[in-house]
Order: sequence, then C-alpha cells, then structure tokens
Amino acid sequence: MIRIEREARIEASRERIWEILSDHEGMPRWFPAREVIRRRPGAPDPNGVDALRVVRASGLAIEERVTAFEPGKRMEYVVTGGAPLRDHRGRVEIEDDVGGSCRVRWSVELRPLIPGTGWLLRRATDGLIRDGLEGLRRFAEER
Repeated sequence: MIRIEREARIEASRERIWEILSDHEGMPRWFPAREVIRRRPGAPDPNGVDALRVVRASGLAIEERVTAFEPGKRMEYVVTGGAPLRDHRGRVEIEDDVGGSCRVRWSVELRPLIPGTGWLLRRATDGLIRDGLEGLRRFAEER
C-alpha cells in the first residue's frame, strides 16, 4: 500500500475553502485537470456522498465516487475506474489554524495495478496533490 500525505496552510476561512473543494465541476480552476464532470449527484448535497465525478487530466478519465462528506470539515473519495491502480482512497480535511487561516491535509492510499509501477504512481500522485494544494491556496486566497 502506498500512502501519500501533504498539508498546506491557507489564509482563508474554512467556509471559503470548503466552497471551492466541494464544487466538483469547478476543480479545473485550481486543480491540474482539463475538465471535471459530475456524472451522478450525491444526496442530499449534489456534490456529497455517492456523487460520481470524472476527472480528465493527462490523457486519463478517472472516475471517483464521494464516500464521506462533512461540510467544512472533510471529504473522502475512492477511484472507481480509469486509472492503473486499485484500492485508491483519498481524504481531504480542513482544520482551523491561527489568525483565521486553515490547514488543509490531503492524504491518499493506493495500490499499483501493474507490479513495479509503484514508484511512478507515488511520484505522479504526490505531484498532483502538491500542485492541487498550491492551486487551492492561490485560488482561496484571491480577494
């Protein structure tokens, strides 16, 4: 099992960060994806539990299903198709920090589908999370 975790301090309110994180179709504004389509709404929130989204990036169309959705706190998801991996679970958490800022922690666990490709999946996934958190920080801090 490969585990990746990154954290960023963002000078924005929990509400602002959550508004951005929970807008699946708005992800390309801050995450390195060409397009994100919500294929199926969740319930009771359309972006909540059981929402199905397709993230198109780097020539892949990765399907993800939201498995946990606590507004302002955390969102969890699993990859259900389109990537050369299995058992992929992601979690994004928001915590209050000093001075009205927040800490956002993004963690992922996964297993490579193809033996010997773990190093590549770790590198690619870590880069996406790093770039995603940096994009989220820049976008959330815009006034």
